Amino acid sequence: MSFIDAHHHLWDLKTVDYPWLNASGVERFFGNPAPIQRNYLLDEFSGSARLQGFTKSVHIQVGAADAWEEARWVQSIADANPEWPMAQVVFCDLTAPDLNAQLDRFQTLSTVRGVRQIIGRAPSEDAQTGTNELLGSDAFLQGLKLAGARGLSFDLQLIPELMPAMSEIAKAASETQIALCHAGSPHDRSSEGLKSYAKALEGLSNLDNVTCKLSGLGMFDHGWTVESMRPVVEICLEQFGSTRCMFGSNFPVDMLYSDYDRLAQSYFEIIPESLHNDVFENTAAQFYQL
Repeated sequence: MSFIDAHHHLWDLKTVDYPWLNASGVERFFGNPAPIQRNYLLDEFSGSARLQGFTKSVHIQVGAADAWEEARWVQSIADANPEWPMAQVVFCDLTAPDLNAQLDRFQTLSTVRGVRQIIGRAPSEDAQTGTNELLGSDAFLQGLKLAGARGLSFDLQLIPELMPAMSEIAKAASETQIALCHAGSPHDRSSEGLKSYAKALEGLSNLDNVTCKLSGLGMFDHGWTVESMRPVVEICLEQFGSTRCMFGSNFPVDMLYSDYDRLAQSYFEIIPESLHNDVFENTAAQFYQL
């Protein structure tokens, strides 16, 4: 057993600046970040993950002021802890005029497997950030294609309402492997909301280059239970299949709602045991070359 946590964050607030994390009194869609406004380092993360059978992981960029600074720091952590294999996904603006140069630099780091540029977080926040506009940008599409041509994957974060438009882009960038973060952030967990989500998800799940991350479900369901998470996980498994689904804890953000043991055990319960090797290891190992 050598499970992989395919979506987590680490941060050292004295080494890398995270403006959103250092902000005080700002309520976010995922809740009040105050409890996680502290260092969260590999020892703490890996200590919790190991107890549930996880031995490798994928670090996902998390809003640093300087993406290169964050990437170099993550690389240094991986280099200093070879007993915990860790890949990383970095932030990069795919519409940047110097995209090639940025990717050249990121790809000097042995841990870099992909890039992430958030398209949608939550309806309330998207109206302020304007990141939804990436879906109408030809530069974004061309950047997505370029990433794939370089062997880099793309971590996709958005909400269900944006899936139809993104499906067309993902289809046009068919050579780029895409990981759908947080199962596509289904924020409406009502019966009707889940039906709409499942329908919207089909546009992405029908594409061979899209893989689904079962992660971050607590961000829109702070008091989650096994039964409240089950419908989302089952929709994803039905549409993507176990070979295109992978588990991610989204810690320490999802630490706001649960400890690691409870989160992992809940997924172990929901997902049929015959699919555990795929969802908790094989899919992520293949996708992120771990």
